[in-house]
Amino acid sequence: MQAVYDTSKRMASVRRLWDNCRRVRYLWRLANCVTLMIHLPLESTSRSQCKLAILSEAEILGLFFATFRTRRGDMTKAAILIDGGYFLKRLPRVRPDIDMSNPDEVVRAIEQLVRGHLNQLNNLYHFQNLYRILYRCFYYDAPPYENREHQPVSKRSIDYGKSEVAAFKNRLFDLLRARPSMALRLGEIKRSPDSFWRLKPNAQRRLLNQDISIADLDDSDFAPTLRQKGVDMRIGLDIASITLKRQADTIILVSGDSDFVSAAKLARREGAKFILDPLWQKIPPDLFEHIDRLTSGFPNPRNDVS
Repeated sequence: MQAVYDTSKRMASVRRLWDNCRRVRYLWRLANCVTLMIHLPLESTSRSQCKLAILSEAEILGLFFATFRTRRGDMTKAAILIDGGYFLKRLPRVRPDIDMSNPDEVVRAIEQLVRGHLNQLNNLYHFQNLYRILYRCFYYDAPPYENREHQPVSKRSIDYGKSEVAAFKNRLFDLLRARPSMALRLGEIKRSPDSFWRLKPNAQRRLLNQDISIADLDDSDFAPTLRQKGVDMRIGLDIASITLKRQADTIILVSGDSDFVSAAKLARREGAKFILDPLWQKIPPDLFEHIDRLTSGFPNPRNDVS
């Protein structure tokens, strides 16, 4: 066994030495390319021919380094971006076994989703540790609304900071912050400047049909006018930043929003693969056109999920 171990170590050393020799050789070619660019006699050769020669050398070097990094795993990185609002809305449909009132179970579901995507990618790369593929997981949401308001009809005071929704989200965010390779991106939650309350569509329809009168309305017929702000913008900026900085070569977006078409087009133009996970929800055709693959980190619980 010791002889086998020593032989394995020697072979690994030989491979590292060979890789270093190849790197030195191609760095020497890069130096020659730069020298060519500086000293090429422009008075005897057209600018187009000069550019062609330089670009040819640079293209060969770029192809080598891209191949070298991919083989070594340096550029085999995936960034997973999760639209939190969309995820929490779809989770009960694709994972009915999850207790949506328990933040710990929701975080475990997020980890299972991430692991599912990494397993799919690792079918190509066969890394012993599949988390080697992960650059970082990003979770996007907005903090809970925590101000005091009054009910529209009864005028009772409501402290949203002490609500179950606020307690759930604050606990969820704390758990995500503690997870390795997890980044929490929070936007803002804002109310309408005109009114905090809006009439629900069902109540509005019954009112227009004269099934009820204004005097019949109660607090349950109204909903707060709260909207997330800045979440989609943060997702788009992170896709652009990760792609342009070459921090990952695969972008996995968990969402179903067509607002990210521009970001997907940018990522693909820059050479990144763009994978969409709508959690088994049908997506708009204009979004499907600009992705490389449609898949999910969760198994389909049934064929008629919509």
